[in-house]
Amino acid sequence: QWVKGKSYDNFAPIGPWFVTKDEIADPQNLGLFLSVNGEAMQQGSTKTMVYKVPYLISYISQFMSLQAGDIISTGTPPGVGMGKNPPQYLKEGDCVNLKVEGLGEQKQKVVKDT
Repeated sequence: QWVKGKSYDNFAPIGPWFVTKDEIADPQNLGLFLSVNGEAMQQGSTKTMVYKVPYLISYISQFMSLQAGDIISTGTPPGVGMGKNPPQYLKEGDCVNLKVEGLGEQKQKVVKDT
């Protein structure tokens, strides 16, 4: 489910800016936080990634070309809605707030696809 859940049209907003590797002391030590309508849903850290950043770049480079600015979407911290009992899915009007420690915060409102 590594690609499927992150590849829908209009999904996985990126930005509003990028940073270079010299702006992040340790990419394996970033806090990750996500809330929906103000309710904390996910909290984790890049410390717990199954595969570390250098390995991902090396592995993916074996079967595709990577260019400066390419994005590698990886996993997610515990707390995804479909894993809850009962499952909780995003719906029109929900406000999603994502924060990566040291990088910034992003807010998105779920809208109906037309």
